[in-house]
Amino acid sequence: MRSTSWEHAQIRRQSVNKSELVDSIAEHAGLNKAEAERALNAFIESVQGAVASDDKVTLPGFGSFSRSSRAARTGRNPRTGEPVQIAASKGVKFSAGASFKTAVNK
Repeated sequence: MRSTSWEHAQIRRQSVNKSELVDSIAEHAGLNKAEAERALNAFIESVQGAVASDDKVTLPGFGSFSRSSRAARTGRNPRTGEPVQIAASKGVKFSAGASFKTAVNK
């Protein structure tokens, strides 16, 4: 059985870079690498745009991306112990879907 570039990445280390992900998409979808990279970039841009607009992106079985808000708060400077104001900010939250969780826990 021929192993994929994704499987090779998992054997070598614990992370997969964009190039390896593009290779895997190309192989699994029967696309050339340029088409696979355009598809991945389009997916990333679409999710970023939707979440930036405060929309939730849900992919059943995979998971959902949503925007989260953190309120302004007072923190402490670790060197001086003085209070420091930390501004409110927005972040991104990913919640894994049931099928994704099951696949990870095999």
